[in-house]
Amino acid sequence: MSKLIIGTNFINSDEPCMELAEVNLQSPGSKGFHRYQIIKVIRNDRVREFRLDLGKAENFTADQIVIPGGVKDDLTGRFYCEETVGRLREVADQMRYKPPIETDYLPRTDLVKGYEEHLYNKKKQRKGQVKFGYSNAK
Repeated sequence: MSKLIIGTNFINSDEPCMELAEVNLQSPGSKGFHRYQIIKVIRNDRVREFRLDLGKAENFTADQIVIPGGVKDDLTGRFYCEETVGRLREVADQMRYKPPIETDYLPRTDLVKGYEEHLYNKKKQRKGQVKFGYSNAK
């Protein structure tokens, strides 16, 4: 059985934040899917949920995200928040507008061939060298 989460119509940047999520949901009035920022804050030892409509889902190229900011201890029922609303919003902004990583310019390497070349170069450097060390031979 799910528990009812009470909504709120305002949040502060310095409030303890349990979770920030940006997900695509059906908007009211059947206007299509919109991207919503859902922020769960702790007030008076209870979770409050704030929703912000970010616009049409088709305008976003970034994936949907969920960023945890705290946990609930099931034994005691207490919430432990490590993050604030402001910090999680900054992380979400960076993830939303970060361009995709281009892998074409990254050099491709063969690890096995590189290791064999490394061993060959070490052997080549040792050739002609005399090693001095301790010997058990008498």
